[in-house]
Amino acid sequence: MELNSIGLEQKKSAEIVNDLNGLLANYQQFYMNLRGFHWNVKGKAFFELHLKFEELYNDINIKVDDIAERILALDGVPLHSFTDYQGVAQIKELKNITNGEEMVISILADFKLLIMAQRQILANAGENSDEGTVTLMSDYITVQEKTVWMLKAYLAI
Repeated sequence: MELNSIGLEQKKSAEIVNDLNGLLANYQQFYMNLRGFHWNVKGKAFFELHLKFEELYNDINIKVDDIAERILALDGVPLHSFTDYQGVAQIKELKNITNGEEMVISILADFKLLIMAQRQILANAGENSDEGTVTLMSDYITVQEKTVWMLKAYLAI
């Protein structure tokens, strides 16, 4: 069995890198959608949603960097072009949305997708004794589950 530079099984780590690259692509598209929501939201909830969307995209921006650096730590290469992201991401580009409620519903759907992907990565990383990736995914899931609850409460659903 070959080990990578941090002592993890190379083949399993390559699989985790592939999954992390998928997650990275989804986060990058999510980030772009959130920026668009921040800029284009209209209506009575403008002030609160404008601020919330900024908070969310700033957080996602940090996560994008964390994920890319984790891929590098696992001896992988992070995707780094929007062409690659669009070919891999399950989250799709959204344009011309101005309704805040519609935006929040979209964000909830995207968080569901991200949380499910992160749970799968967490399980695979655990099987490889990859504590760094396990911790990263666990931390993300914990915070995002609370965010989902709050966004659902905002929509009264």
